[in-house]
Amino acid sequence: MSEDCIFCGIVAGDIPGRTVYEDEDVLAFLDANPLAPGHTLVIPKAHHERLNDMDDGLAGSVLGTLNALVPVVEDAVDAPATTVAFNNGPEAGQEVPHVHGHIVPRFEGDGGGPIHTVAGDRPDLSEDELDDIADRIRDGG
Repeated sequence: MSEDCIFCGIVAGDIPGRTVYEDEDVLAFLDANPLAPGHTLVIPKAHHERLNDMDDGLAGSVLGTLNALVPVVEDAVDAPATTVAFNNGPEAGQEVPHVHGHIVPRFEGDGGGPIHTVAGDRPDLSEDELDDIADRIRDGG
């Protein structure tokens, strides 16, 4: 737990939240500033700032819970689709430094765009640059 983390405060029960799922390791609750009705956050109860700070078991629990909740959230608000995303670090738009996955219900004509719109201008990468990046990822960074 982190004393100055709002999500840790929700886990501890010190800050109210609209919990929709809870188990030993994971908590899911409605976003207090939703992008759509039913916007749900799925978090590990233990404080981890970034996805890569969690071990594989906890990451699997968070993703498994998120996966299980997607159809439940869609059904609850009669949404035909959802955008599911993690912002991993402040440069990616992560505002609360505690891992959290978003389930954002989507509706026809809601004004939202595809995930490709979150990064602004797309880079113009050559074939060699793409090959180099792929090699570095395959080699572990």
